[in-house]
Amino acid sequence: MKETLTEIFQNKIIDILLVAVILWIGVFIINRLVQLFFKRTDFIEEKKEKTIESLVRSVTQYTATIGFIFYVISLFVHDFGKILAGAGVAGIVIGFGAQSLIKDVLAGVFLIYERQLHKGDYVTVNNLFNGTVEEIGLRSLQIREWSGKLLTISNGEVRQIENYNIDFMRITESFLISFKEDPDRVYSVLEEACDMLNEELRDSLKRDEFGNPTEPFQIHGITALNKINRGVEFTVKGMVKDDDYFSASLAVRRVLVRQLYQNNVQMLEEAVRIERTQ
Repeated sequence: MKETLTEIFQNKIIDILLVAVILWIGVFIINRLVQLFFKRTDFIEEKKEKTIESLVRSVTQYTATIGFIFYVISLFVHDFGKILAGAGVAGIVIGFGAQSLIKDVLAGVFLIYERQLHKGDYVTVNNLFNGTVEEIGLRSLQIREWSGKLLTISNGEVRQIENYNIDFMRITESFLISFKEDPDRVYSVLEEACDMLNEELRDSLKRDEFGNPTEPFQIHGITALNKINRGVEFTVKGMVKDDDYFSASLAVRRVLVRQLYQNNVQMLEEAVRIERTQ
């Protein structure tokens, strides 16, 4: 009798290992096929392809894991199917315990269905977390911060998303110029700076279907008269491709500062000195 029980147990272990290997191979093949399919096609954007790959990977892993758990339980519990069908109170209790999981899964589905973000986007979540979307799963969202730290946020906890990679981004830079400066001369210097930016960043500018810049770099105008700091606020703006936003922003600041310095445009040195002596 003992030998019979031992043999039965060994057979079940073999079955479990066999099913585990089959599921692992199945998940690997499905994910690999999806990856190869997108490598050989280009009818959708690369970011969307990576997002779909991430979703498929998450779905297959969760499905295989849950199915494997149920299979193992069914080997050791007789009439497991009938127990599940007539779970009754136990099912209700489990349902309450799984509310957060269901909330996360539904939130993840809506995140992807509504195309609020894609893998590779730079986002701000809940006005607290900033980083690049590294993984979009059914249950959680992974964001890689600038420092390299990886954040995992439950989808159900995501309340607000600021996405810096949706088609285009507008760069706006505002700075205070001293009241002592001739505004016409400042305009002339900034116009020259905008021409340089449009030339240097021509490949980064957002363009329409005819290839024309949607909004080239230009002077937005005088946006404020700051009495406290004794300065006039000028603003320069331009629209660029979303992928080039951060590198283009650095270039804009560099060119503007260089042009103001080379043309001896006084900013707020006197105002700063006055504030320090008070």
